[in-house]
Amino acid sequence: MPTSPISPKSPRSAGRPREFDIDAAIDAVVPLFRERGFSSASITDISAAMQLSAGSIYKAFGDKRELFLRAFHRYTSTRHAQLQKRLETETTGFDKLRAMLIFYAETSHGEEGRRSCLVAASAIELATFDSAMADLVTSALHRVESTLRGLIRLGQSDGSIPAGIDTEATACLLLSMLQGFRVIGKAGRARPEMLAAAEQAMRLLS
Repeated sequence: MPTSPISPKSPRSAGRPREFDIDAAIDAVVPLFRERGFSSASITDISAAMQLSAGSIYKAFGDKRELFLRAFHRYTSTRHAQLQKRLETETTGFDKLRAMLIFYAETSHGEEGRRSCLVAASAIELATFDSAMADLVTSALHRVESTLRGLIRLGQSDGSIPAGIDTEATACLLLSMLQGFRVIGKAGRARPEMLAAAEQAMRLLS
C-alpha cells in the first residue's frame, strides 16, 4: 500500500489505520485536479498523487466528489490568502489593483499556467450540472469581483483612479479578463505576454 506523504502522528499499532495530515493530502491532489479536472482524474491517479491507498481516501473523504469539493475550497482559500498578502504591500487603490492583475498574470504562464485554474475549469466542466459545484464557482467568482470592485472604489477615493469610471462595469470587465488569463494560460503563454496584457488593462484606469 502506498505510504502517506506525512509521517504518522503517533506510532501505528497493528490493524490501526494510518493517520495523515488532511490538509497536506488535499494540497497534494490539487495540482492533479487542476491539470485533469474532476472527470479525468481517476482514483488511481488520485491515490498516486496523495500517496494514499484508495481505501484510505474513501475512508477519509467518502467519495471522489467530496474530495474534489474539499480540494476546490482549499485551492480558492489558499489563492485568496496569497492575493491578500500581495495587496497588503501596496498603498493606493491603483497600485493594489495593478498588483492583483500581475498576480493573475504571473500564474497564467509556464508550468503554473498549464495547470490552469480550478475555478475556471470547474465552471466549464461541472457547474452546469452540479448545483453544489455551481454555488462554489459562483461564490469564488463573486469574491474576486468584489475585491476588484473594492479596489476600484479605494482608488477613486484616494484619487489614484478617475472618479468617472463605472465601478460595476469595470469590475466585471476585469473579472472576465482575469479568468481569461487562466484559460489561455492552459494553452501556454509567455510571461512577457501576460504582464503586457495586465499593464494594458491598467491603462484603461488612468
